[in-house]
Amino acid sequence: MTNNQTTTVSKTKTILVYIATILLGYILFIIPDVFFGVSKINGGKIGINLLFIALFQFIGVTALLYFSLKTLKKTFSDIGLKFVNLKKDILLGLGFGALWTILQFVFLIPNTGGANRADISHMLTMYDGSMLGVISFIALGVIGGGITEELFNRGYFINVLKDTFKNPKTGLWFSAILSILLFSLGHMPASALDWFDILVPTIMYTLLFISTKRLTASIIAHGIYNMSAIILTYYIYFE
Repeated sequence: MTNNQTTTVSKTKTILVYIATILLGYILFIIPDVFFGVSKINGGKIGINLLFIALFQFIGVTALLYFSLKTLKKTFSDIGLKFVNLKKDILLGLGFGALWTILQFVFLIPNTGGANRADISHMLTMYDGSMLGVISFIALGVIGGGITEELFNRGYFINVLKDTFKNPKTGLWFSAILSILLFSLGHMPASALDWFDILVPTIMYTLLFISTKRLTASIIAHGIYNMSAIILTYYIYFE
C-alpha cells in the first residue's frame, strides 16, 4: 500500500516538501533554546524550563512530521516508527547506550578534562540543584533528544530522502552519511574531541536504525545515554 501511495507523489514535490520540513524542523529545535537563552525567563535554560523546551520540540517537530508525511502520503511507520521485535530492539538499545555511557564516564571524560571539558561545563550550567530540575533535564535529554531527534534526524531525514533515489542502496547510504554530518554539525563541535564525542554515538544510532529498519533501538540507545549522562554528570561533577 505504501509503495502504491508513494508513486502518486512526484519526486519534485517530495524533494520540495522534504527541504521545507528539514528547514522548519531545525527552526523548531532552535526556537525554545533561543527564547529561554535570550529572555532568561525563570532563569533561562535551567530547571523546569528544560522540560518546556523538550515539550515544545516534541510537539512542534512531531506535528510538523505528521503533516509532512501526510502530504507525501506516508505515515510514521514509513520512517521506522514500528513496534515489532520490541524486545530485541530494547536489548540492542540498552546495550549500545550503556556501552557508550561506560566508555565516556569511565575512560574518556575523566581523562580529557572532567568538569573542565566544554560539554560538561555547559551541562553544569543547566542544573539548578533541585530534583525537579534534574528530572526536567532528563526530559530534555530523552524527549527532546532521544525521541524527537531520532524521529527527525534518523527516521524522517534518511527514509524520505532515500526514496528520491533510483538506486535504493545509494539513496540509503547517501542519506545516512548526510544525516550523520548535519546532525554532528548541529552540535557545533569545536575540536577533534568534540567531533569524536558526537560522531561515534551518531554513527551508532544510525547503524542501529539501518540494521533494524526501525527507530526503536536508536531511540532507546540515544535516550539511555542522554539520561545516564545527565544523572552521572550531576552526581559526579555538580557541586
